[in-house]
Order: sequence, then structure tokens, then C-alpha cells
Amino acid sequence: MNSADGAAVVVGVDGSEPALRAVRLAAVEAARRHRPLRVVHGFIWPLLHVPVEPPPDSPPGAGLRNQAEQLVTEAVTEAEATVPGIRVSGEIIDGEAAAVLLGETPTAALIVLGDRGLGGFSSLVVGSVAVQVAAYADCPVLVARGADRAHGPVLVGVDGSELSRRAVEFALEEASLRGAELVALHGYRHPGSGGPGDMQPLVHDETQLHDEEDRLVAESLAGAADRWPDVPVRRRSVRGRPAGVLTDASREAQLLVVGGQGRGELTGLLLGSVSQSVLHHADCPVAVVRAPR
Repeated sequence: MNSADGAAVVVGVDGSEPALRAVRLAAVEAARRHRPLRVVHGFIWPLLHVPVEPPPDSPPGAGLRNQAEQLVTEAVTEAEATVPGIRVSGEIIDGEAAAVLLGETPTAALIVLGDRGLGGFSSLVVGSVAVQVAAYADCPVLVARGADRAHGPVLVGVDGSELSRRAVEFALEEASLRGAELVALHGYRHPGSGGPGDMQPLVHDETQLHDEEDRLVAESLAGAADRWPDVPVRRRSVRGRPAGVLTDASREAQLLVVGGQGRGELTGLLLGSVSQSVLHHADCPVAVVRAPR
């Protein structure tokens, strides 16, 4: 997470109900972190050379820019109603939504988004803006989806990769802020391969395999958990597809945290397959951690 003085929690808005839900989630996150909240709307119309000012003799509030100002004002009001006394500001920035939000990430503590916006197709579970920002952001990205739960653990996906260790650190901080238990969950399918062309054993000891995978979870937690002694930590290694294991566990969690790309995934992927899957299917808000904290 960006530790710059005054770094804000930033939430993207477009006037949709998912965006207002993201505003409420962002307001609570900002209050937990004692940070200001910044409401941002990407105003694309000037790029398309569409007139944005009201025509002559129009009623008050007419025109695309006035409408954008109104939706930002409504979002600021929603945040203030959610957490009275919160420091919140709003801004309209000319540009496409994902590009505008990515421009905020180098100096933001956290970016919060709805899972779908007004421009999303109804058949898409997660909108393209959320996926693009999660794939490229320079700070953690929190997507408001699934059920809102005040109780339950913070769940973090662990696979031994460097990004999953960063996800563990973010998840520990979140668990501490929420007064919640951390569940470090690792899904595995078969014995790991040491390299291309390695033969997998036809028979293996299931208990030994589970113990080896559990050691991977312990190594991912080593050191980080010591920095958050107030957080109870539970390790779980479950045989199954990692994305499916995490999605199933998310039904009882208040937050799921994943790294942007995991061990064994193609390095050319900007957002790993597990991260993409849980963004589409998790039953609680999902945080994607890519950048160093």
C-alpha cells in the first residue's frame, strides 16, 4: 500500500448502484485507515468531442457535465451518510474511466470499484473497468461484490509466490483493522512439478502431500504474521482447484484477498486466472494486490 502522507482511498463512480455500494465500502475503509476519501468520475465525453455544456435556454442541471457533477455530489453525500465526519472530496477528470483510475493509483492508498458500471453488459459478472484496473494498478484494488458481511474471517489465497506474500501482508493489516481472524487458504491439485518434463508419481502419500502443501502456507506467513500479533491466524490446505476452493470459502468471509498473479501462471498474464475467477465468482468483496507495499 502506498504509505505517502495523506494518501487517500479512491473510489470510482459512474452513477450506478454498484458504484454507490463501492462508495459505502470505500468510506468504511477510509475511516478504518484514518485516511481521506477521494471520489473520482472519469468523464469520457470531451474525448469523443460530444458537447458537454447545456444548450441555450436549457433547464437547470441540463448538460452532460452538470449531470456528472450531480452524480459526484450524490456519491460524496452517500459517503458522508455512511461515515459521518469523514474527510471526503470529489472530482471530475476528463478521460476514460479505467485510464483515469489507473492515473490515481501511484499516489492512492487503495482503489475501490463496483463490480459493474452503467456501461457494463448485463451478462458480465464483473465489468471491464474493474478487471483493467485490477490488472494494471500500482496499489491494491478492492472490488465491491458478493455479500456485505460485518463478521467472518479475512480470507487470503496463498500459493508461495511473491505476490501471495504481499497479499498476506495486506490481508493481515485488513484483519487487524477489522478485528477479524485471518484464514490463509491454499488450494492444490496434485504434487508439484520441479520443472518441464518432470514425471509425476503414479502413487503418492496423501498425508505427506498435505503436509508439504501446509508447509508452503506456513512459509508464506513466516515473518509477516509476527508483525500483526493481534490477528489470530488459521492455516488451511485443501485439495481442489485454487479458484474453486477460494470461491467456496468466500461464502463465509467478509473479505477475500488474492495476489494479482500466482505461482505457475503464465508470466505474460497481467491478471492471473485465479484472480480473474474469484473476481467473477466470489461471494464477498475481493482485494487484488499487485504492487509492492
